[in-house]
Amino acid sequence: MSAVKVLVVDDSLLFREMLARGLSADKNIEVVATAKDAFDARDKILEYHPDVMTLDIEMPRMNGLEFLRKLMPQYPIPTIVISGASNSVFEAIQIGAVDFVKKPEPNSLSARNEFIEDLIIKVKTAVVAKIQKSQCFRPAAVHKNHEKNICSKVKVIAIGASTGGTVAFANLLTSMEPPLPGIVVVQHIPPVFSEMFAKRLNTITPFEVKEAQSGDRILPGTVLIAPGSQHMQVKKSGVDYFVNCFAGEKVNGHCPSVDVLFQSVASLGVQAIGVILTGMGYDGAKGLLQMRKAGAKTIGQDEKSCVVYGMPKAAFNIGAVEMELSLNKIGEKICSFV
Repeated sequence: MSAVKVLVVDDSLLFREMLARGLSADKNIEVVATAKDAFDARDKILEYHPDVMTLDIEMPRMNGLEFLRKLMPQYPIPTIVISGASNSVFEAIQIGAVDFVKKPEPNSLSARNEFIEDLIIKVKTAVVAKIQKSQCFRPAAVHKNHEKNICSKVKVIAIGASTGGTVAFANLLTSMEPPLPGIVVVQHIPPVFSEMFAKRLNTITPFEVKEAQSGDRILPGTVLIAPGSQHMQVKKSGVDYFVNCFAGEKVNGHCPSVDVLFQSVASLGVQAIGVILTGMGYDGAKGLLQMRKAGAKTIGQDEKSCVVYGMPKAAFNIGAVEMELSLNKIGEKICSFV
C-alpha cells in the first residue's frame, strides 16, 4: 500500500509545521506539500495531486468554506476541516468535506498529541471515503409536539454512525415526521460539537433534538444524542425508558460507542429498532447482532449511499443486519415498522 499523499492548508506557519511533522510520523502518510491560504492550496493541488487535504476554516483572503465551495465541483478532493468550536464545521461537511477535527489547546502537549492521533485516523479514513454532493437543509416546517401518543410496540429507535454520519443522520431525520417512538443516537463526534450538532438538528428537523443528559426520558418525537465524551445506555424504570450517560474507557476506539448503546437496547427485544449508518470500523456490529437475536428489527445503510461502508459492512458480515437499504429508504422503512 502506497503512502497517503496529504496537503496541509493553514495560515499559521507554526501550525502547518506541527501538522506536517505529526502526520509524517506515520509511515503510511506523506505530507507532499503545505499551503498558507486557498490560492496557494489551489496551486499545490494542481502540482502535487494529493489524496487528502487538511483545511483550516479561518484563513485570510478566502476562508476554508468559500474555498471548498469553489473547489469541490471542479476538484473533489477528500478534505478534513480543522476548526475551533464552530458550526462552520457542519457547513463544511454539507459542502462536501469528509470529516472535521477541533483545533487543540495551544499550550497542552497531551491535547496536541491526541489531536494528531485523531487526525491520522481521519486521514486514513478520508482516502477511502466517497465525497457527497453539496446539500442544503431547510428548517422544519412541521409543528413539534413530543407529547403526542403513538400506538406501537416499538418504544425506542437506536441509531449509530461515524464518518459521514452528521449529514446522513440529518437526511434521515428530515425524511421522517413525528409522532415516532423516541430516538437515541450515538454519533462519533468530539465533545462540544455534539451539543452544537443537536441544536443544529433541532432547527432543521421536525423533532425535538437535544444532547442527552443522564435521566432524560425517551419520549415520542424526541431525539437524544450522546455527549461527545460519554457513553450512553438505555434503562427502564417502571413503564418509562430513560438514558444513562457516563464517562468511560473507549470501546472499539470510541467514546461514545455505538456498541455500548446497542447492547443496552438489546434488552428491549421486539420493542426496539436498530439502525447502523455510514462510518469506518466495526463499532456497533456486535451490539446490533444482540439486538437482532433479541427480536429487534435491524437496518444497515447500503454501500452505495455510505460515505464509508465500514460499520454497516461489519454488521452485515456477522448477520446483524436484517435488511440493507439506501439512506433515502431507511426513514420510510422505520415508519412502516411503527
